[in-house]
Amino acid sequence: METVLEVEGLHTRFELDEGVVHAVSGVDLTIGRGEVLAVVGESGCGKSVMARSVLRLVDRPGRITGGHVRVRTDDGMADMVTADPRTVRAVRGSRIAMVFQEPMAAMSPMHTLGNQIGEAIRLHEPVTKAEARARVIDLLGRVGIPAPKRRVDEYPFQMSGGMLQRAMIAMALSCGPHLLIADEPTTALDVTTQAQILDLLRSLQQETGMAVMLITHDLGVAAQMADRVAVMYLGTVVEDGPVEDVFRAPRHPYTKALLRSVPKLGSGSRERLRPVRGMVPHAYRRPAGCPFHPRCDEFMAGRCDVRAPAPVTGPGRPGAVSCLLYEETTR
Repeated sequence: METVLEVEGLHTRFELDEGVVHAVSGVDLTIGRGEVLAVVGESGCGKSVMARSVLRLVDRPGRITGGHVRVRTDDGMADMVTADPRTVRAVRGSRIAMVFQEPMAAMSPMHTLGNQIGEAIRLHEPVTKAEARARVIDLLGRVGIPAPKRRVDEYPFQMSGGMLQRAMIAMALSCGPHLLIADEPTTALDVTTQAQILDLLRSLQQETGMAVMLITHDLGVAAQMADRVAVMYLGTVVEDGPVEDVFRAPRHPYTKALLRSVPKLGSGSRERLRPVRGMVPHAYRRPAGCPFHPRCDEFMAGRCDVRAPAPVTGPGRPGAVSCLLYEETTR
């Protein structure tokens, strides 16, 4: 499978007056053409910052301090971390596009859908305004917006949350990207609209063959949509692999705790859920050693609070897990 994105040792931090926040701490990820990768974890684990770092969209005082983000282009793999601004602008939209968590905040309230989506098309392709407008109308129809010839001249505030999310997806697909990053695409939508948006993403992915990075805290959505899953905690990937392997036989204590907290079909009505013990540590007080050790049921004193684990692979299973328990078994 041809690789469309390769993230290696990515570090992003925010230098604030109160201290330094290490939002992304050494993330390694790869996504192949046509693959769906779900990135899961609790709020505050660095999922959205990692996605924005891929597109070099981290606002100040945040900055990428290390690693590589290689994106496939016509001339090979371009590193977004070191690329010049012209290359970065060329990659955004045409090679990688993003559906943001809040479409109302991501779109201008002062311009119509036709102007905003058409501008993205004309930025990357040599088409006229009339040709761009015709393509926008076609895109709005493809993503399920009714009466696209009328909607193309409407403003974002005239649309419902579900329709605006569809318009955001249309903008992301306007230049045929190889990779779509969807950051919590169903946030603040009702259950019926959530299902419609997920069905739309799945059908578009199958139709175009693009890869998808789906960022979500909903494990059910990840199980439904993804081929592979990466579990993030405090800016690091603690476990990754095929979604069936990770969800049926989790290895990292954090993955196990997340899955125990999900309601299960057929469980007794009086059975209590088991939430993940404790809270995500404050951003300025990152624990020494394994970042999950203060909440871990398998904590080993004198080891987990001293040394950070390295990713361990196998045996006989794709993917990796970062836990000292598995470093012992592989020696």
